[in-house]
Amino acid sequence: AAPAAALNRMPPAVLAGERWQLTLRFKAPHGARNPNGFDYELWLWDQGVQATGYVRAGAKDMPPQRLGRTGSYPVSQLRQTVRDAVLARIENRQQAGLIAALVVGDQAAVDRADWDVFRATGVAHLVSISGLHITMLAWGAALGALWLWRRSGRLCRALPAPTAALACGVGGALAYSAFAGWGVPAQRTCIMLATVAALRLTGARWPWPHEWMLACAVVVAWDPWALLQAGFWLSFVAVGVLFATDLGAAPALSMASNASFISKTTAGMQRLGVSLKHLLREQWVITIALAPLTLLLFGQVSLVGLLANLVAVPWVTLVVTPLALLGCLVPPLWDLAAQAISVLLWLLQGLAGWPWASLQVAVAPLGVAVLGAVGALLLVAPLPPALRVWGLPLLLPVLLWQAPSPASGEFELMAADIGQGNAVLVRTAGHALLFDAGPRFSLESDAGHRVLVPLMQTLQTRLDVLVLSHRDLDHVGGAPAVLAMQPQAELLSSIEVNNPLQTLRTAKRCVAGQRWQWDGVAFAVLHPQASDYDTPAKPNALSCVLRISNGRQTALLTGDIEQPQEARLVAGVGGSAAHAVASVGANSLRADVLLVPHHGSNTSSSAEFLDAVAPRIAIVQSGYRNRFGHPTALVMQRYTHRNIAVVDSPHCGAYTWQSWKPDASLSEACWRVFSRRYWHHRVP
Repeated sequence: AAPAAALNRMPPAVLAGERWQLTLRFKAPHGARNPNGFDYELWLWDQGVQATGYVRAGAKDMPPQRLGRTGSYPVSQLRQTVRDAVLARIENRQQAGLIAALVVGDQAAVDRADWDVFRATGVAHLVSISGLHITMLAWGAALGALWLWRRSGRLCRALPAPTAALACGVGGALAYSAFAGWGVPAQRTCIMLATVAALRLTGARWPWPHEWMLACAVVVAWDPWALLQAGFWLSFVAVGVLFATDLGAAPALSMASNASFISKTTAGMQRLGVSLKHLLREQWVITIALAPLTLLLFGQVSLVGLLANLVAVPWVTLVVTPLALLGCLVPPLWDLAAQAISVLLWLLQGLAGWPWASLQVAVAPLGVAVLGAVGALLLVAPLPPALRVWGLPLLLPVLLWQAPSPASGEFELMAADIGQGNAVLVRTAGHALLFDAGPRFSLESDAGHRVLVPLMQTLQTRLDVLVLSHRDLDHVGGAPAVLAMQPQAELLSSIEVNNPLQTLRTAKRCVAGQRWQWDGVAFAVLHPQASDYDTPAKPNALSCVLRISNGRQTALLTGDIEQPQEARLVAGVGGSAAHAVASVGANSLRADVLLVPHHGSNTSSSAEFLDAVAPRIAIVQSGYRNRFGHPTALVMQRYTHRNIAVVDSPHCGAYTWQSWKPDASLSEACWRVFSRRYWHHRVP
């Protein structure tokens, strides 16, 4: 009865234009801060979002009430109607999601696996409402208006046909952008088109660099934070490179009107050949020129992007998108668009499956990336080959850049900012271990895809071992994504034999007494004991505890152990535990760095345990204003009383501790502090 009552309190689908009365809990915009990770707080700032929150649905909270529907937000209502119509007509969710993304800008409808394919093949820009789609629609609207306008002498006398075509082109771009959600990339494109159209209407004939710089200036004046968006740089650099390399317009072939059929056919084939050659060179120039910028922004570049874009750009622009848009008027055309999408997906999935479909490298420093950009521009510039070849040595450092690794005998911990959960990356000179994989946020989102996979790609990390301390979802939620990315990694865990994760990778049990050494750094499992698996217990009680030491500095990673397990570790109860204690020294629990047990819950961090470990630094991985109240004030008092420095995820973001720099300041070790900008949330 209780679950049914709770279910009845949940609101039905919320539609655009409706008015609701809800019990909400608001909080300041706050996002994870990890090296080279997505800046969620910047995105919220750019969107004008001043607070985030959720609907409270507890027993004491008033259930959501629908007050009625208004005529407000007609465009949003129309977009939702079209989206629902697409999803209702197209049975294949994959194809329907892509049509919804192209028509109404609903990128959330695209499956996550499809995004991985698009990124690997370098065509992700085609799936969003990008400048290419808007420009092509504006071009089509302008040509259509020009053709119709010239057929009316009265209209031409009232307004010149070219002027009308410009106005219709810009108007069509504005209408499409508004219908597609008026996203930031769409705004930039419309502003750029309007700027160029205004120059044409005034009769000005500026050199292309002046027009290009004016468009940049107007976009930045309209949206100063565009300078911080990857799309701004990719789109403007691409346009600038095309003009600079004299590819702004395709060459044309003339043909007399009275030519013979054979002559016309021959000329048509020549035009087709010239167009294909132009498209090939254009894609080649764009691929080379944007490679350093793409590596700097995303840490990867598609090696099959040239081939994929040669097919996908004309297919999506000239076939899929027109069919998808016309389907709003003639819904059966959506079926044709779905078939066209299935052909495209078949090709892209095949290309993405190639072993070297994409190149993933460590993100190079800004100076190296700038040199690489200069090298790429030299390679595609209209210069003699003897000069262009000098771009190659400038480009190679970006492609071959390696992330710094600890020296032999040293190790590094990075406690990722993954919200409420645990995920600590441990690196030695030649090996890596991930302790827990963070939470799952929803069916389509988890810490693995969102944080850990990009982080390990940035650092070029090849995992040797993934340790999942226990089965709780805030510790294993990101494991499927990590295991998929790291097929060679061994899985060490206390999860049960029938856990679904066992189907992805058979887990070896973590048992006290297990030891190994990497590059002069010793690893030892202190808990649980083998006999603990024979006794029914809470998952927390089976948490793997890992000790890492190089003889000078020591770290202790504890999972969610609670006070009974802490007491056993302090007492050294059990043969295997005692053996582990003896193998690592008399003061086996002593550690310089402690991962706070159970995120700072009252059930853990006993006084006796803290006295035995005596850490200098304690790391709390918890979510900002999490519903559990972690870390609790009582537990924090115990750490403060012992002069233990506490760093927590909400204040620190990703925290990096290095055995060769154990006393680094927070401004160096905390990514939120190190990379702070004025739009970032200051946690009180």
